[in-house]
Amino acid sequence: MSDAIEIKDLHKTYRSGFWLSKKKSLFGISLTVQKGEIFGFIGPNGAGKSTTIKILAGLLRRDSGSVLILGKDPTLTESRIKLGYLPEQPYFYDSLSGYELLKFYGGLSGLKGDLLEERINWALQLVNADADWIHRRLRTYSKGMQQRVGLAQAILHKPELLILDEPMSGLDPLGRRDVRNAILTLHSEGSTVFYSSHILSDVEEISSRVAMIIDGKIKHIGTVNEITKESERNSLEEVLAKEVTHVVP
Repeated sequence: MSDAIEIKDLHKTYRSGFWLSKKKSLFGISLTVQKGEIFGFIGPNGAGKSTTIKILAGLLRRDSGSVLILGKDPTLTESRIKLGYLPEQPYFYDSLSGYELLKFYGGLSGLKGDLLEERINWALQLVNADADWIHRRLRTYSKGMQQRVGLAQAILHKPELLILDEPMSGLDPLGRRDVRNAILTLHSEGSTVFYSSHILSDVEEISSRVAMIIDGKIKHIGTVNEITKESERNSLEEVLAKEVTHVVP
């Protein structure tokens, strides 16, 4: 089975502050995601999850290393044709309604006419978006509503690879259930899903494999059972707590 994502020896450094001092974010991470997987990417805040995802989405340039998504460099425009992406904090034109936003993004994906209407209705049903509030202005949306619309726009073109940064963030238990179900449905229809999350019970429930990143380095990778057995722990939460304790001064 070919790889949907291939990362080899990835390094990333930021410059910040008045003196533009260097701060290393990623220290040579490597991982592969096979086509057909639901792959969970976990770690504490500031560990490098969002940086890695932004590089995969072509929004950040790496310092060194090799990155391929569906066999293409993410800096190339054509790499995004079969990619769906949801950032951790999506920003939309808040003067539009959710439905207008989906029509706009659907058009950018090459959808139009009856097919566009069909895909919008399909995506809204999949994320369980209410038919009433979807026609309200985005500025009136709660975090949960924005997250549902964000996921809907990411899946409109039925991408081969879906990359989600904290898709369950800010959702209540019912919202998390709906996102989990949407991920499982998309997976059953052939999509590969790579997502980050801090809700480890959800990761344990739906992931084929998991990678744990701590302080810019991959510490564990494998199935949930493999990682917990290797660390002699009962859950991913216990493994993560153990690893974070080791890196905190």
